[in-house]
Amino acid sequence: MSTVAAELVCEAMTAASLPGALAVLTEFLTDDAHYLASSDVYGDAGPGATMAALRLFLERPELGLVYVARRGDDVIAACVACYAISTSRGGLVIKLDDVSVKRAHTGHGIGGAMLEALKVFLRTQGVSRIDCGCHRDNMGAWRFYERHGFRPLHEERIACLLV
Repeated sequence: MSTVAAELVCEAMTAASLPGALAVLTEFLTDDAHYLASSDVYGDAGPGATMAALRLFLERPELGLVYVARRGDDVIAACVACYAISTSRGGLVIKLDDVSVKRAHTGHGIGGAMLEALKVFLRTQGVSRIDCGCHRDNMGAWRFYERHGFRPLHEERIACLLV
């Protein structure tokens, strides 16, 4: 086990870790140029919507989870994982969103350690695939995901707001 992984606790978000997860995700959602390029199409409603979503994960765990990495009580990374049913896999898959590491902790393997721990957890839940969108111009994210076994699908994600 790497030094980074040994000092991290990776787990599903709890009520106690919700404020830390909110801080990590809010930093990403307000600062990441690649996310901001699509935020209007996504219908981003700001930090209040993020808080509502995090509470919904705690209230309805059958929908998915927020997975966090923390050192002590300090949440330093988080990602959102929503369950879906795949007709091609014949079972549960995950839609992964917002893999985020606090800016002060990037580049130290924390995101990778959290993602690998999430994979182990998801396998125990019967999940057979992780789907993730990645902005085409975000080469750093592409390299990160490829290092962790993700491969391009050669299709484009599209969205339709139901307002």
